[in-house]
Amino acid sequence: MNNIEKYAHVFCNIFEIKHEQLLDLKYQDILAWDSVGHMAMIASIEEVFDVMMETDDIVDFSSYEKGMRILTERYNVQF
Repeated sequence: MNNIEKYAHVFCNIFEIKHEQLLDLKYQDILAWDSVGHMAMIASIEEVFDVMMETDDIVDFSSYEKGMRILTERYNVQF
């Protein structure tokens, strides 16, 4: 599984959504992506990519797309 597939799998698994819903997904667009869901998603991403995200990045992680940018720019995860 490549990094984009791993990343998508985290979202689909944590939020119990289909892959088609990911592209424009933003924080609180779905009921599952509340503050508790957000932290579960962050914990899973940190585990999958073996990173420890800074608090500012966790707060700024506001969409599927933004998360990819944060991981690429700040944690050297290549998609």
